[in-house]
Amino acid sequence: MRRFVGDRLLIATHNPGKLEEIRHLLEPYGIAVTSAAEHGLAEPEETETTFVGNARIKAHAAAQATGLPALADDSGIEIDALDGAPGVYTADWAETPAGRDFVKAMTDTWEKLEAVSAPVPRTARFCCTFVLAWPDGHDEVFEGQMPGQIVWPMRGVQGHGYDPIFQPDGYSVTFGEMDRWEKNRISHRAKAFEKLVSVFD
Repeated sequence: MRRFVGDRLLIATHNPGKLEEIRHLLEPYGIAVTSAAEHGLAEPEETETTFVGNARIKAHAAAQATGLPALADDSGIEIDALDGAPGVYTADWAETPAGRDFVKAMTDTWEKLEAVSAPVPRTARFCCTFVLAWPDGHDEVFEGQMPGQIVWPMRGVQGHGYDPIFQPDGYSVTFGEMDRWEKNRISHRAKAFEKLVSVFD
């Protein structure tokens, strides 16, 4: 595994919440973090059908454009009764002409589960794949998952995306009800990050 020996890292995201979460995770390592938005980078088209494929597209595009090592993630929720959907299309399910509407996405998701009479518990997992790419084309991949179940009605206003209908295993609250720093400590992204930090040690 290649070590990260620099002190600057570009986070290939335009999502302020995701940037804040990753910046917080990186604080103990003394690494200066910048974002794709700060560099004026366009969001590349995500044309792959896997989390690792899309994360690679974003990481390598940012590294090539800036000459900096770049970290990208692709994440989403996989629901067993829907054959793993929405998966890499998690955000796409929220798209509307007016922008992303995750309340609509969560409602549609529940209706799909009802339509197939999915058994309870309606098992699912949040998945995160980090790709750390260097300007010379090398990359390292780190994956994490948080298993749980889909619940209804929506509960809580914390977090983002599908958090109000996802109850992680071992907890009686949804991600949407959980303090965000507690969620960040146990989430799929945190589990992937635990593997990623091995390159900084």
